[in-house]
Amino acid sequence: MDHEHSTTTRRKGKHLTYEERLIIEIRHKDHWSIPRIAREIGCSPNTIRNEIKRGTEWLYHGKVPRYKAEVGQKAYEENRKHCCRHYDYLEKADFLDYVEENFQTKKWSLDACRGEALRTGAFSKEEVTSTKTLYNYVDLGLLKIKNIDLPDKLRRRPRKACLKENKKILGRSIEERPSEVDERNTFGNWEADLVIGSKSGEDKVLLTLLERKSREFLIIPLKDRKPDSVMHAFEELKEQYREHFSEVFKTITTDNGSEFSDLAQLEKDTDTLVYFAHPYTSWEKGSIERFNGLIRRFIRKGRRIDSYSLEKIAEVEEWVNGLPRKILDYQTPEEIFEVELDRIYQLDKSVA
Repeated sequence: MDHEHSTTTRRKGKHLTYEERLIIEIRHKDHWSIPRIAREIGCSPNTIRNEIKRGTEWLYHGKVPRYKAEVGQKAYEENRKHCCRHYDYLEKADFLDYVEENFQTKKWSLDACRGEALRTGAFSKEEVTSTKTLYNYVDLGLLKIKNIDLPDKLRRRPRKACLKENKKILGRSIEERPSEVDERNTFGNWEADLVIGSKSGEDKVLLTLLERKSREFLIIPLKDRKPDSVMHAFEELKEQYREHFSEVFKTITTDNGSEFSDLAQLEKDTDTLVYFAHPYTSWEKGSIERFNGLIRRFIRKGRRIDSYSLEKIAEVEEWVNGLPRKILDYQTPEEIFEVELDRIYQLDKSVA
């Protein structure tokens, strides 16, 4: 509709009143056109057309149609009885029990529970609710899950960005990184970061690595945050993957922290390329920042890393990689990562 010639002057969504229906009845009886009636009421002609259709009754043995305001009002009131939010809580009780069990035992998100149920065939599409409905049920107190149990829902507001300058860039800038890395269609592109515990006294740190395509997440405990410790961890990874290291680790993107000052040395004896994000722009490696947030569900800020056993840290890594991800069609990072590794090793055998 051309807004310049619109007849609508009433608030959008406002329903017709009984007095307006009386006006419609009188004007319609006087053979006014529908657009003319709409201009007087201040609504769309379609609103008048639909109202006349609802409120028309047939008189004189069904031969003469006549619009009646009372009939239209009665039809309106009857329809309003059914205008409410309906919940299928009882009909989906089995699925909701499944969600509660996996949320409590496996620490999955509500969306991951729903996606895994559909992917594995545990429930059909008709037997599950939408993710939005699950969160509505939490708000209404219909599940044994509270908002305080949802880590991301009650997160604090981020601090305002503070622009800083004059920090040294340690190596090749992220601006030189191939565009295919951003597209996440190729395997072997990683992001790296450090997670620290207590800021007072000497404490262990966690080197975290994230593969951008599969979302495989590695957590490697380090004795401190010195560059030598970081490089020692990568030497162990080189020993683990041997001649396939450069295929598994094609690129590594990290920040300009002093702990990564020696990381560019990987380029000397491998084909791995190291890229550094711009200073104070952690969003340029936002994936690993997001996954570091998952670690904080188990390892709180300010708690000493050395107070957690290696077994506990390994359990956290296993949980993250076993979490069904919506962006992976509810497959787990571990499943995608294993497929990519098998492809690399099979290709090597075929070449040999």
